[in-house]
Amino acid sequence: MKSIFVGNLPWSATNEELEQKFSEFGNVKSARIVNDKFSGKSRGFGFVDMEDADAEKAIAAMSGQKWGDRELTVNEAKPRSDSGGGRGGERRNFDRF
Repeated sequence: MKSIFVGNLPWSATNEELEQKFSEFGNVKSARIVNDKFSGKSRGFGFVDMEDADAEKAIAAMSGQKWGDRELTVNEAKPRSDSGGGRGGERRNFDRF
């Protein structure tokens, strides 16, 4: 099983439409568009889970394809790192100066 990252989705795209587009290349286990947790609006990307061989076909066929007026970015999803997010780093106490 592979998870596919799909970026640059149209803002109006739905989970069902995403699943339908990728089902042309094989059995889709799940298709989900990531929404902003506060507004509920699409963040413009999502993930599709498919069997390995079907996922490879889908990535090759869908990468760079137009959906509406947007060109899709499609590749194998990379696992999340456990770095704790993008706002890490050294904390400094500037009140001491």
